[in-house]
Amino acid sequence: METKSRTRLSRTRQKADLEGVLRKSWYHLRLSVRHPSRVPTWDAIVLTAASPEQAELYEWQLSRAKRIGRIAASTVTLAVPDPLGHRIGSGAATLHAIHALAAHYQKAEGTKNGVFGSFVPNEGSEDEVEGAAMGSFLAKRHILLLHAGGDSKRVPWANPMGKVFLPLPYLAADDPDGPVPLLFDHILAIASCARQAFKNEGGIFIMTGDVLPCFDASTLILPEDTSCIITVPITLDIASNHGVIVASKSDNLEKSYMISSVDNLLQKPSLEELVKNNAILDDGRTLLDTGIIAVRGKGWLELVKLALSSQSMVAELLNSRKEAAWVPAKHEWLQLRPLGEELVNKLGKQKMFSYCAYDLLFLHFGTSSEVLDHLTGTGSGLVARRHLCSIPATNASDIAASAVVLSSKIAPGVSIGDDSLVYDSSIPSGIQIGSLAIVVSIEVPKVKRATDGPYKFMLPDRHCLWEVPLLECTERVIVYCGLHDNPKDSLSKDGTFCGKPWKKVLHDLGIQESDLWSSSGVQEKCLWNAKIFPVLPYFDMLDLASWLIGLNEKKSEHFLELWRSSPRVSLEELHRSIDFPKMCTDSTNHQAYLAAGIAKACFIYGILGRNLSQLCEEILQNEVSGIGICKDFLELCPKLLEQNSKLLPKSRAYQVQVDLLRACSDEPTASELEHKVWAAVADETASAVRYGFKEHLLDVPNTTPASQIDNGYDVNQSFHPRSIKVELPVRVDFVGGWSDTPPWSLERAGCVLNMAISLGGSLPVGAIIETTKETGVFVDDDAGNELIIDDLTSIATPFDIDDPFRLVKSALLVTGVIHDNRLASTGLRIKTWANVPRGSGLGTSSVLAAAVVKGLVQITDGDASNENVARLVLVLEQIMGTGGGWQDQIGGLYPGIKFTASFPGIPLRLQVIPLLASPQLVLELQQRLLVVFTGQVRLAHQVLQKVVTRYLRRDNLLVSSIKRLAELAKIGREALMNCDLDYLGEIMLEAWRLHQELDPYCSNEFVDRLFEFAHPYCCGYKLVGAGGGGFALLLAKDAEHAKKIRHLLEEDSNFEVKVYEWNIFLA
Repeated sequence: METKSRTRLSRTRQKADLEGVLRKSWYHLRLSVRHPSRVPTWDAIVLTAASPEQAELYEWQLSRAKRIGRIAASTVTLAVPDPLGHRIGSGAATLHAIHALAAHYQKAEGTKNGVFGSFVPNEGSEDEVEGAAMGSFLAKRHILLLHAGGDSKRVPWANPMGKVFLPLPYLAADDPDGPVPLLFDHILAIASCARQAFKNEGGIFIMTGDVLPCFDASTLILPEDTSCIITVPITLDIASNHGVIVASKSDNLEKSYMISSVDNLLQKPSLEELVKNNAILDDGRTLLDTGIIAVRGKGWLELVKLALSSQSMVAELLNSRKEAAWVPAKHEWLQLRPLGEELVNKLGKQKMFSYCAYDLLFLHFGTSSEVLDHLTGTGSGLVARRHLCSIPATNASDIAASAVVLSSKIAPGVSIGDDSLVYDSSIPSGIQIGSLAIVVSIEVPKVKRATDGPYKFMLPDRHCLWEVPLLECTERVIVYCGLHDNPKDSLSKDGTFCGKPWKKVLHDLGIQESDLWSSSGVQEKCLWNAKIFPVLPYFDMLDLASWLIGLNEKKSEHFLELWRSSPRVSLEELHRSIDFPKMCTDSTNHQAYLAAGIAKACFIYGILGRNLSQLCEEILQNEVSGIGICKDFLELCPKLLEQNSKLLPKSRAYQVQVDLLRACSDEPTASELEHKVWAAVADETASAVRYGFKEHLLDVPNTTPASQIDNGYDVNQSFHPRSIKVELPVRVDFVGGWSDTPPWSLERAGCVLNMAISLGGSLPVGAIIETTKETGVFVDDDAGNELIIDDLTSIATPFDIDDPFRLVKSALLVTGVIHDNRLASTGLRIKTWANVPRGSGLGTSSVLAAAVVKGLVQITDGDASNENVARLVLVLEQIMGTGGGWQDQIGGLYPGIKFTASFPGIPLRLQVIPLLASPQLVLELQQRLLVVFTGQVRLAHQVLQKVVTRYLRRDNLLVSSIKRLAELAKIGREALMNCDLDYLGEIMLEAWRLHQELDPYCSNEFVDRLFEFAHPYCCGYKLVGAGGGGFALLLAKDAEHAKKIRHLLEEDSNFEVKVYEWNIFLA
């Protein structure tokens, strides 16, 4: 009993972790879109629509999703309307969608490649398609299918856009300059994790467009060659309003009972039906049909074959006006359904299984009140309540803190109540919106007439208000209802309008039933088919809205007469007459207008703190004025830099100009200006590291003979024969990298947790510097390269990227050794080595630079303190062109484990805190931590340039990721000091996810396979440094697991890796 109780509590906690599930899913989605060859994504995403017109809207939304990075460019997208606009049920709609996808592939791929020569229509029907080639082709594809073709009767304000595209601003604060997240976007994120459950076996994943099933779909287990429906245990009261799966208690595939065969499907069952069908679980709950079905392997092939020959079935359904579902399990009950016998004959060989996702949180968006519940209840902590909006000051308006305002412009003098939603609207002064209200796509003109003040309108609590553009109608129709109105409830069954029973509405307003419903109609009288919404000039419609809602008791006869004489439409007629192209255009221009306003404020009042590159993408969607607006912004750039030279970094200002030039399609000028961006980063770094350093950094060395200079500096005395040898360890970083990198570290605090180690019992990096009687500089390295520099004036930036000696040349520059005539009568011999594989990721280049710099300042009796050397190396890497931060040289210069923080300013301050590791911690680390060379060569510069560019653009996702890395460094410090290596492993895993968020190319397929192989034995793993290859850290669960994974890696020929012996360098 105690065990069961603990399990139930554990599941409750899991369900409460909505944020964790969504963050992981969004991370996976972004990774699959940016690097689909490494993280597989869907081959096709298909949406069902209610009509051809709605399908056009969905195509627009799918294109938008590709543009903003929700769907990979390689993914085929398709919106498929129900045939003839008639609902045919989820089963038939699935077959129809697969058939439409096949026809799409035939048109797009068959003609181009000639691969579907046998895939042709039957002679008897233009719609019938068949062919073994197409069947085989589709059977290997991975398809995501969303059923989104309903009429949204219970969420009528979402009817024009489709419920699947209603706004859901969970995690929107992570990207405040990005578009408002939609329910569709979150569904894509969850589904992206489910893709990996199919592996390389083709299949289809079917979901519904009004449910967000929040669970870690990466853990999904799908039985092979069959279909599987996803379920979750729910209480019986919820089950009575949904579908229920009856799972076999004997036919289980796993001891965990997560996978069972399906015995039956019940639709909105009563308690008696649940008991009769043995559907109640031992804990008193039952299994909810989530509407998610996965089919893979042979089962998918059979479904494809059926779909390719399904048009006669669909035609039969259209004639009978019935709807079909399919659940191939026990088939007796299915045969009684429409086309059930044919479905059994085609698919009856396949069983259906259920997968019980115990941690699934079922967020249903079936009613308007449910939508608000999800914004104010379970997920309220994730909701961005102000996103891409223009709102007045708090002393000029009354907007409740809990109100959600998205993609909207709110004028002064507006009131919005608690927990209300305002989306895609422009609200002028004089409008009052109550609590728990929903306002969507409202564009109220500022004044009624030129001589009038603000038009006054009040939307009461618990009401919805929206506008719909109609075909062949110049005005957008204003529509409204109560939050809890169910348009399907009839007049005779307690139906309501604006929260009041129909009988009271008719009585209070003096309206007759015949005014609303035709007496000859066979349909039940309800809000859905009531011709109640007038089509009139805008403010007349608003006046009548107040009257119909019940707020305007005066002039009742006048309004009744006006209403009766006006053309009117019902929700049903609106649904059939929406002008979808105009709706898309209006929404696009509205978003572009808002983005332009935000960007303009950024230029006029701010210091370019927003992601203008992202905002410009939205501005450019306005095809008429988008480019002109961007050109106007471009003209403001020089003046802005001049006015804010003390606050605005030049690197940021130049990057803004580059982005605007690209927005204006001026690629040549943008490419030319990019050089100034990187030069500015180097200059800013130099300025932050050392006063006056920049002034002589690039000066040509003075070559005047020493005898002719009287500066009190005795060259021969200072350069008597000396030899300095510097040997250093390499560093491995646990967490915090990237927060040390300019320009981040010049503007924000950074924190890194890393450790100095020796490899194979020796310090692998070093330099020897000797003075010589011969003038000039002689350099050689461990690769056999040699260089003699007789003319010191030849040491000048920029250096050739292929110059093997640019590190030493840069060190001579940053230390000032070749300035002030110091080498007028003596010379230097510099020898360097690094006994580490190339592209190791152990900070070798920076550590080697630190060794050379330290030797040079020692031999000239300069400041050889670790802090000074670390700063000089930071500048050195900027002028080398490799970039990089301070953590590598800190890791090699300071012994042991250390937590290092940097504080921006002039000069940049570094605080290195050595961690006093206990003998127990040192022993456990060396037993459990494997330092493994992957054999994959990496170049940090390639990754670094992408990350720095994103930072200069103020990419919000990147900024939040680096902030989190710095925070994790602090948490990791505590974990290490508490000898909690398991927690450190969790931190390493999160850090590795964040590194991939910064740049998905920091890993590759080999590294992914290595980590997947190591996962059962490890509590944490990551690549060191910037990633892309090099060394990996594997933190085993314990010493025995470390031995096991080491043995397996050394024996497995699939992994040509080397596990290094290492020790903490404690000096």
